[in-house]
Amino acid sequence: MDIALLGSLAVLALIDSTSFGTLLIPIWLLMHPGGVRAGRILVFLGTVAGFYLAVGVAVALGADAFLPQISRLLDTRPVAWAQLVLGVALFFLSFRLEKKKGGGLRMDRWRDRALTGGGTAGLALAAAAAEVTTMLPYLAAIGLLTTAKLPAGAIVLTMTGYCLLMIVPALLLLTIRLTAGDRVTPLLTRAGDWLARSNALAWIVGIVGFLLARDAAARLFTDVIR
Repeated sequence: MDIALLGSLAVLALIDSTSFGTLLIPIWLLMHPGGVRAGRILVFLGTVAGFYLAVGVAVALGADAFLPQISRLLDTRPVAWAQLVLGVALFFLSFRLEKKKGGGLRMDRWRDRALTGGGTAGLALAAAAAEVTTMLPYLAAIGLLTTAKLPAGAIVLTMTGYCLLMIVPALLLLTIRLTAGDRVTPLLTRAGDWLARSNALAWIVGIVGFLLARDAAARLFTDVIR
């Protein structure tokens, strides 16, 4: 494996490290009042990294065998109609989320449940699965590994390093939070207040729904013209 490929993969991994699941949710978890639940946050980050590792290795090793079949399945009209319905439903759901009051309190309860109950790994899997197809650097990295024609062992090792690098910034923030303690609380509080006012969840759901619906409608409309 040449240095240029490794450098490209490192840059892509650092870009991926700023995504919703690898950075924004960990920051949100670090805002939890009181002592930092480092173990729970490590479970979250480990689950996210493990999910991306499993998907990346599976796709890179099975690209030639499975991608054509998956593409044919996604191009069928029933799947396109299902995608259109899901996209429209998510889009209209986003307006209901935006109008509801007390969003900040609900988010606090979700965070408490994730950090004190057994939902940390579930939250990580949901976040990773929701954004895996939108992480263009990650998909580009898999493409680079696929076209490089590396042996299976090298692909697994490289993807492991890639996924670990993805969570390094969040690990650094966790270290800072553990060492600085209450000195970073005001900054985290301001960030938490901004998240509570920003309706970020509604925007994310609406954008994802719109993109899904637009893609499905374009494919269905093209089929009708033909």
